[in-house]
Amino acid sequence: MSIINIDKELCTGCRRCASVCPVGAIKGEQGEVQTIDEHKCVICGQCVQICSSYASEFDTEITSIDLKLKERGMLEGTKEPLFAAYNMGKIDLLKKYLSDDNKYKIVQCAPAVRVALAEEFGMELGKLTPGKMAAALKNLNFDRVYDTNFAADLTIMEEGSELIKRVTEGKNLPMFTSCCPAWVKFAETEHPEILNHLSSCKSPQQMAGTIFKTYGAKIDNVDPSTILSVAVMPCTCKQFECDREEMNGSNYKDVDLVITTRELAYLIKDMGVDFINIKDEEFDKPLGEYTGAGTIFGSTGGVMEAALRTGYELITKKSIPNIDLKFIRGGQGLRKATVEVGDLNLTVAVVSGLKNVMPIIESIKNGKCEFHFIEVMTCPEGCVSGGGQPKLLIEEYRDIAYKKRKESIYNHDSNLKIRKSHESPAIKKLYDEFLKEPLGHKSHHLLHTNYVSRKEL
Repeated sequence: MSIINIDKELCTGCRRCASVCPVGAIKGEQGEVQTIDEHKCVICGQCVQICSSYASEFDTEITSIDLKLKERGMLEGTKEPLFAAYNMGKIDLLKKYLSDDNKYKIVQCAPAVRVALAEEFGMELGKLTPGKMAAALKNLNFDRVYDTNFAADLTIMEEGSELIKRVTEGKNLPMFTSCCPAWVKFAETEHPEILNHLSSCKSPQQMAGTIFKTYGAKIDNVDPSTILSVAVMPCTCKQFECDREEMNGSNYKDVDLVITTRELAYLIKDMGVDFINIKDEEFDKPLGEYTGAGTIFGSTGGVMEAALRTGYELITKKSIPNIDLKFIRGGQGLRKATVEVGDLNLTVAVVSGLKNVMPIIESIKNGKCEFHFIEVMTCPEGCVSGGGQPKLLIEEYRDIAYKKRKESIYNHDSNLKIRKSHESPAIKKLYDEFLKEPLGHKSHHLLHTNYVSRKEL
């Protein structure tokens, strides 16, 4: 079964899903059951977010809710509406792994999860709860609770160094970010001619998985073959990413399975953890430490801002004059800027929504692209509006939630003592003890990848 599906028994043919699909992958006339072109689909899950056709409208004897939950990889008896558009879950499988004492269970959490998870428990929109989330995960029987934010800082070290190298050599410019797997799949499927313009960096999720099963295994003194590496993500495409055959830099599958923010909430409820009243706990160290730059990855423009904070200082050897690059921040659309980095005028762009990247792709094909560095996020507000985030059917609530989630992310950043990736003690230690240098031999093997054309001939 595919990762994103539409239940033919529940679909009413309203085509709300088609209205938000960024690649036109949903087919069907108004009033007909919709189908998904799996090749075109980028697995962003926006169709899942907006679907309003659910099982309570139908005869439950026909829909057999518990059976459908099982088919979807969900926990039977989950007290949630059963919507027509859905992503294949992994929590039923994960629950079995959590009771396996032969597995050394590691979990990582993306930055956008901690500003949305509380909504599933009736708390206010955008409530920041990293301590409750870490505590809940420890209660679920994970041996180590680490953080994708750590790997976001690591990504900046590699990606920033890669950008400097490309600009210095004048090769393969502009450089696109490669953190968003839906964007990468789109490029591979529709525009493979631009693949050499994508950063070779793996996403933070995959960098984290690789480090957990190499450096992390040594720190924890465990056999990497026994590690179960789980990621909690706001994104439905992250399972597709971790299943890519090249994501095995550790000589094992780097990330074994991914669950969404929604699924984590279901699991916490099923396991009887009192999320609202649980006492805060810290992420495990050192692979749970992070800077403000790592946490802003969850919002559109965050990757760009984090990269510029570090890139500026690596190039100029001076402190960046203003750490809050608010001109980069925003919502859906295309934002452009020119940033003075020493003697270099670096032209950058931030793209939210795949339709907005098309003019840039055309300019590259025509040899007229003006940019050095471009961030692309498939979802309209970046990861805070990902397909795996808490579902909000009322449109005005959705807009408020995205705004509140972004505010929480930037407040979290501003309240952290260290806000630049290259100043993280944990990142410095990782390079000193293990990786040695950005873009070095070990980094290249573990943290970088290649892309392949998926275009149908």
